[in-house]
Amino acid sequence: MADDSVPLPYPNLKVPTWHFQINNIDRLKEEASTSFWKAVEKDEMAPYLRNISSDKSDLISTLEKKNQEKLDEFEKKLKDAEENQGDSEISETLREKAMYLCRIGDKERAIPAIETALEKTAGLGARIDLVLAMVRIGLFASDTHLVITNITRANDLIDSGGDWDRRNRLKVYRAVHHLSIRNFKEAADLLIDSLSTFTATELMEYEEFVALTVLAAGLGCDRKGIKTKILASSEVKGCISSIPELHLMIESLYKSNYSQFFLSLSDVEQKYLLINPLLIKHSKYYIRELRVKAYKQLLESYKSLTLERISKLFGVSESFIDKDLSKFIALGKLNNCTIDKVSNIINTTTEKSSSNQNKSLVYEQVVKQGDILLSDIQKLHRVVG
Repeated sequence: MADDSVPLPYPNLKVPTWHFQINNIDRLKEEASTSFWKAVEKDEMAPYLRNISSDKSDLISTLEKKNQEKLDEFEKKLKDAEENQGDSEISETLREKAMYLCRIGDKERAIPAIETALEKTAGLGARIDLVLAMVRIGLFASDTHLVITNITRANDLIDSGGDWDRRNRLKVYRAVHHLSIRNFKEAADLLIDSLSTFTATELMEYEEFVALTVLAAGLGCDRKGIKTKILASSEVKGCISSIPELHLMIESLYKSNYSQFFLSLSDVEQKYLLINPLLIKHSKYYIRELRVKAYKQLLESYKSLTLERISKLFGVSESFIDKDLSKFIALGKLNNCTIDKVSNIINTTTEKSSSNQNKSLVYEQVVKQGDILLSDIQKLHRVVG
């Protein structure tokens, strides 16, 4: 593991996703199970299987034997390096051991092993890679504190002289963390900024990265940003065939094709949000906020629209639109809108007209106060005169 080596994809972050799908998504259970067990055996993940209380005791025993044999090899190699070689060989062996513990999903032993390797590693690039490995373990184990702490550490190391490649990798790590805590704007900015420089394949595959970028942009970008940063992006265009639902969702939103937008929004929820343990807890929020965004985009162009007209544009029933808009208005998410229940009309006060109304009120107050002042002056003049 040289200072300029490509980070290894350990631990495999798809494994907890497949485990989640096996237990929660019936339609994906068989496919996820095949991928899960293949990956677990390949990476000899006995500690991970014990942690999730797997009942495959025979497989665990077999993998534990392999784990011990490999760790014994590292100890022999480390002893030889300490007795017969130099610091660089010691450092390399410690890093190899730490990465193996990451690979098998042994969080409890991997963290101290990485810290030991950090103490013996001089190269800045290699040190950054070790810290990023701890971020991956945090993501793997859903340990938010571990993720935040080591993103900060990696950022400090990069600021002290880290190279361009690792700086760009860290952007993707930070973006994934922002997605996990519902900061879609921050995630979108970082992901879009990494579209042409993505190299963090140890974290995810390129197509998955583009999918997350488009997903984050749905909430994180305004209409102009969607056009210039997503729809016009050559990187996104190159992946359209692998993310058709996402592309259709964001394109239909931009083009104000609201009935298609609602349909594709449902597809995106099923294919991207509900099957991802990182995103499922934010799925209701994401869908709700995108509906609000679409309503705002439509209503800001009109002073008034009938509920019947809106329902036809969105391809849903009038009662659904009435209930949905009433809820969002009551929650303060559509502040400039009111519903005329008698006429079934949505009235919209634009920010410009609101501003004009405020200016008129201020003008009226100034005139009123001026009249009072003039009256007082006239009274004073009579008294003095």
